[in-house]
Amino acid sequence: MRCACIDIGSNTTRLLVAEHAASAFEPVIQERAFTRLGRVCRSGETVPPEIVAGLADVVGAQARQAREAGATALRAVATAALRRVANGAEVCAALGAAAGVPVELLSAEEEARLAFTGATWGCASEDPDAPLGVVDVGGGSSELIVGTRAGGVSWSRSLALGSGDLADTHLHSDPPSHEALAAIRAEVAAALAGIEVPPVVRAVAVGGSATSLSRLVGPLLDADTLTAAVDGLATLPAERVAIVHDLAVERVRLLPAGILVLAGAAALLGPLTVAEGGLREGVVLGLAAQSRSD
Repeated sequence: MRCACIDIGSNTTRLLVAEHAASAFEPVIQERAFTRLGRVCRSGETVPPEIVAGLADVVGAQARQAREAGATALRAVATAALRRVANGAEVCAALGAAAGVPVELLSAEEEARLAFTGATWGCASEDPDAPLGVVDVGGGSSELIVGTRAGGVSWSRSLALGSGDLADTHLHSDPPSHEALAAIRAEVAAALAGIEVPPVVRAVAVGGSATSLSRLVGPLLDADTLTAAVDGLATLPAERVAIVHDLAVERVRLLPAGILVLAGAAALLGPLTVAEGGLREGVVLGLAAQSRSD
């Protein structure tokens, strides 16, 4: 069964088309556009019409690509950026018209559930009742999630910590200054202060920051690795890092902020492993399950 998800985030708008059958999950198309919606989505404000029109073009093109690839089910979702603006519902309606399917404005709880499903689907070797942690760092928010593969999410927190927002506020030089990195560390520490995360047997990280960071340091993100990664990014311009590690320069400019959020989460949950799936995979798995039951 071939299903698709369009994920309209604060940094990027992404398309995943995947084939799912029994225990197999095979990505067919993975596309990304750096739309940086979070830059114009401030709390209580409205998204300008020209931004909506440009985003609608991207979403419409991705929806056509999904159908041309043979996707029989398509779900489009939006997250933190459009949750916090005054005209989020109207923007979703315009994007839905372009996509040919409704664009759902996910609650923080639904976003956490889908990210957990996608992140833990590949953990088949784990005890289904073992508590697992998931950290999902996005452009406009980050989610800390705990649950089990058997029972789903039992605890979650959505934090107003996003790599895009933090970068826009603090990272104004290339490479980033030590003062800017210190300011981000302080903001992350303040947001995480007092949060008590239930104990887990292991934790995984999802989102663009985590998957991009794995190209620099590998899949294990512990305190030493995360510190070294930030220190390294503070010594080289973004374009150089992008070339060496085959990353988009837009992602590299956001990466120091995302790493510092991951470091704060790792201090609560323990070392993180970069997961193979996340929100989009959770959406596709849900579509496949629904189609089988219909």
